[in-house]
Amino acid sequence: MNLPWHLYLMALLYIAAGINHFRSPGMYLKIIPPYFSNPKLLNILSGTAEIILGFLLILPVLSHFAAWGIIALLIAVFPANLFMYQNKKAGFGLPKWILLLRMPLQLLLILWAYQYTF
Repeated sequence: MNLPWHLYLMALLYIAAGINHFRSPGMYLKIIPPYFSNPKLLNILSGTAEIILGFLLILPVLSHFAAWGIIALLIAVFPANLFMYQNKKAGFGLPKWILLLRMPLQLLLILWAYQYTF
């Protein structure tokens, strides 16, 4: 069974993002809200989850489970988006409107993943 190209694109995006957690951990550590303990572990776990879920997306028998996992991951990391918006240092100096747009973008990513849950 051939998978749609956009599923491969999604898989590639999550794999690349996951790898980036290990290439540039400081960027991710900066956006983890301080009320979460052990940000280094959270960075490792979220990066690993992105890589694994990205690969699972391209396995037809597991892609719907991977899509649910991605939805859960996107919900779990949403506090980082809020923290980036609220904390100037975590926002990397980006304009507030860009940081605000990240929040509905997260919803669009959830909807994109939802397409593959059935």
